[in-house]
Amino acid sequence: FKLTNPPYKQVLLELNDFSNQLMKAFHRHALLTAKRWKLNRSEPSRFLSTVAFESHSNVEVNHQDVGAFESSPPEPDIDQLQPKTSMNLVTSVNKTLHSILKDDPSSITFGQDIAFGGVFRCTTNLQDSFGKDRVFSTPLNETGIVGLAVGYASTGSLAIAEIQFADYIFPAFDQLKNEASMFRYRSGNQWNCGSMVVRMPYGAVGHGGHYHSQSPEAFLTHIPGIVVMIPRGPISAKGMLLSAAKSKDPCVILEPKALYRAKVEDVPDEEYHIPIGKAEIMREGHDITIVGWGRQLTILEKACDMAQAEHGISCELIDLRTLSPWDVSTVENSVRKTGKMIVSHEAPITCGFGAEVVASIQDRCFLSLEAPIKRVCGYDMPFPLVFEKEYLPSEWKNLEAIQDLMNFSQ
Repeated sequence: FKLTNPPYKQVLLELNDFSNQLMKAFHRHALLTAKRWKLNRSEPSRFLSTVAFESHSNVEVNHQDVGAFESSPPEPDIDQLQPKTSMNLVTSVNKTLHSILKDDPSSITFGQDIAFGGVFRCTTNLQDSFGKDRVFSTPLNETGIVGLAVGYASTGSLAIAEIQFADYIFPAFDQLKNEASMFRYRSGNQWNCGSMVVRMPYGAVGHGGHYHSQSPEAFLTHIPGIVVMIPRGPISAKGMLLSAAKSKDPCVILEPKALYRAKVEDVPDEEYHIPIGKAEIMREGHDITIVGWGRQLTILEKACDMAQAEHGISCELIDLRTLSPWDVSTVENSVRKTGKMIVSHEAPITCGFGAEVVASIQDRCFLSLEAPIKRVCGYDMPFPLVFEKEYLPSEWKNLEAIQDLMNFSQ
């Protein structure tokens, strides 16, 4: 194992704004973890080995059937875990990061303004607890931030990067697509950068306008080898972040910034994991299946409540939780029962991830469908500022779609 020309060194050399102190600290961490990296060339997960390999052969591969990763611990009964502490989404993320950094001395977290807590204060007090070598701010350079995560993770140590807003992930796409997602595959499983998590706030917030409101999840799910997860609140955020930290594959977590302080839940104090690739049935129903993720589930819960109260319609609401790889089996079983489905998300409707869900379900459940599958999504336009309320797929739009499908099937 040679440290003469490691990947992370070139990344740092290209980022002239990083200090010599950071370079020394990074080398120190790499040396401390080099032995572990050499001995920990772990077997590839089913997602990267089976799917990536077989997709180049004549074998038919159902990417969505990958299911929960072998590296994901089983999901406990959250309701039974005690004690619990009431907290919002920001606090949940902050405490979980603190726990990860405490348990893994080689782990680091970094991004724009991370040192003082970040724009949304998710990293508050972390530098005070773990020092400037492990919690530090970076230049305004998304390519460099993700490139640094790839390089550091390639040593076997955990890198948790933050992109200040998901709207600005696009400059880093080369690092995600051409480096992180193919690191293991192109080396024939000799190396990997699985110890890599990229966090980013996404979605509408009420006043974000064009550049602070976007939902780029569909772009990310088009990258084979990248895990994409979206929590809907403090409980799922903790479980997903802990699972991502243990995953053998690079993970991207999109956090709904509109819920950072608006969503409060009783979060178990002990460690638990949300399985990667496993959806959750939030409420059971028998008339229609409703599928969503992230902040949109808050809207869909309202739509389901109105449908039941005003029209007696029983909705089965599913949170996909992981979009890549997504749990097609749970959705398929639900649609075979209800015969109808709606998918709803904030992102523009054309080529949004809802289109993938619709295509897969109609292929598997065509003879069970009683009505065409509907999508209730954002419009194909830049995210508007003054017309945000008109743009968003509200509970009223979803209620109308529910009624339309029920009427069609009668």
